[in-house]
Amino acid sequence: MTRIAVIGPGAVGTSIAYALSNRHDVTLLGRQNQTLTFEDYADQTTRTFTVSALQEVTQTFDVIFIAVKTHQLATVMSALPQLTDNHTTIILAQNGYGMLEQLKDYRAYQAVVYVSGQKKGSHVTHFRDYKLHIQSDIVTEQLAQIFSSTKLELVLEPHIQQAIWYKLIVNLGINTVTALGRDTARVLKDERMAKLCRQLLVEGKQVARAEGIHFDADFVTSIMNIYAGYPDEMGTSMYYDTMNQQPLEVDAIQGYIYQRAKAHQLDTPHLETIYTLLAYQNQSRL
Repeated sequence: MTRIAVIGPGAVGTSIAYALSNRHDVTLLGRQNQTLTFEDYADQTTRTFTVSALQEVTQTFDVIFIAVKTHQLATVMSALPQLTDNHTTIILAQNGYGMLEQLKDYRAYQAVVYVSGQKKGSHVTHFRDYKLHIQSDIVTEQLAQIFSSTKLELVLEPHIQQAIWYKLIVNLGINTVTALGRDTARVLKDERMAKLCRQLLVEGKQVARAEGIHFDADFVTSIMNIYAGYPDEMGTSMYYDTMNQQPLEVDAIQGYIYQRAKAHQLDTPHLETIYTLLAYQNQSRL
């Protein structure tokens, strides 16, 4: 039997644990021992999860999903030696990009996460999707086969950078306007916020092109159409972190794209402005 751990009992981590739990024994790890209630919004099913304190677990696992916020990765790193062996595969299931370098001593993969949910206190609500995109190779092909009978969909990508940049830009638009607007997806009903969002997507596409990643001509419109399909009450991770006065993953999303824009000497005024605002807002929370 495949031994699986999920580090991070937030919306994404708990959803991954739930998606795998119908076929596998999954250990959910967090900062402390606790009990969570998980609700699948689509079919109204509920499930109770026991969370074990990360620092107290010493067994090794075959697969470890890391689903903590980017600023929490350093804490997880100190516990990994006691959870891994030479055969362990680590999947980094975080928003943003640039963190994989910290796991260079492990067999680790960057996943592009499509799991929508929220956590309030000890209650996690999952809204849509149990999907992770990951680089295709012999290891991930085997994992996809192992998980094929579960709710978790492992999408194998021949060129993961394309999928990474797509999600980065998707997050750039909707995460930014919900965080700065302090509102859920309904913020895009305001024409001014929708215009700002679209301009951010245009600049994000420009940066991706400089990185060698090319998207179709209707790329920006297609993403705006995806946003339009979101329920009005659906928030983003950055929205919830803003409203809860929690640290933002701004350096791994807006900050990463902005730094790549600077490296290519691109003029991205909207990106520069929103990154400045979000980074300033974030200073007091770290």
